[in-house]
Amino acid sequence: MARVALLLGGNQGNVKRTLQTAQQLINSRVGAVLRCSHRYESEAWGFRSADRFENQALEISTDLTPYEVLDVCQAIERELGRNRAAEAIEKASSGAPYGSRPIDIDVIFYDDLILSDERLTLPHPRLAEREFALVPLNEIMRQRRHPLTGLTVGEMLERLRNEEKA
Repeated sequence: MARVALLLGGNQGNVKRTLQTAQQLINSRVGAVLRCSHRYESEAWGFRSADRFENQALEISTDLTPYEVLDVCQAIERELGRNRAAEAIEKASSGAPYGSRPIDIDVIFYDDLILSDERLTLPHPRLAEREFALVPLNEIMRQRRHPLTGLTVGEMLERLRNEEKA
């Protein structure tokens, strides 16, 4: 059984209900949800949006491979209204690297696996720069070490906040 950290987020529609449904689907299709953070609000990251995001971290236990986890999570996103084709058009017209969406499910950690290819990068890239991801992760796995940097989630969050103050 692998331990996997997922980050869920969204800023369109009834985000609270969407995150609850996503968690139920993950529990039934990906693996048992062991821990779940509270929902945290944040500004959009990498683009401008009038709608704030809600983010939540989950730790799950699964028998699925990393690619199976990714595939099932993307299927859940589609089922809950995510349309990557429409997002691509919005991003192209705005020039922003990201856009609004009803749901996003990112695979953050898969045990201590280090992986990088055209489909999946583990651990999730640029995690140490994303307070919106570190805050919910810190709630459920503060002592979890990043397999590349050796820093804990708590240490990454503290560093990021200290950099923002400087």
